Amino acid sequence: MGARTRLIDTAANLLAEEGVGAVTLRGIAKAAGVSHGAPLRHFPGRAALLSAVATRGYTELLDRGAVLPDGTPRERLIAACHGYLDFALANPAMFELMFRRDLIDADDPELTRVSSAVFDFFAAMVAELQEGGWHPSTDPRLLASSLWASLHGLAQLWLWGGLAGASFAPTPERALAVTLDAYLGS
Repeated sequence: MGARTRLIDTAANLLAEEGVGAVTLRGIAKAAGVSHGAPLRHFPGRAALLSAVATRGYTELLDRGAVLPDGTPRERLIAACHGYLDFALANPAMFELMFRRDLIDADDPELTRVSSAVFDFFAAMVAELQEGGWHPSTDPRLLASSLWASLHGLAQLWLWGGLAGASFAPTPERALAVTLDAYLGS
């Protein structure tokens, strides 16, 4: 394993264990057992290193889509929505980092490629559902954006405690079921 990969691995582990605030260049170097200047020999700065870590998060999210069960377009889209929420709840720090434009380089080409691929995959599933008559005249990317925003908001509200104790949403899965019913109907 090369030094660059080792730094990314270390940063991802530190992120998972201690959260976004703990992922500093000095902290990553210490955890990796290298000099505090070593990360800057492989990355131009913290944002570049964190972008590489966030790219892993998007890659994992994309990989989850590759293993969706067979079924109707509606069933596959619902499974993808559940996968998104499951990913967020299982990886809260990674989920946060992936969308923290103040910490990552939003112009990083690999990050852009993989995050766009996640959205394109999601939009393609929405387009498949539209072929069956669901909002057929609406731009599938707009529908995908709206649904993604709802999923993302639900995940963030759950992770940050905004819904976790609400009596009307006793589990994230129940809240997701209501969200999907509002979008897709029964």
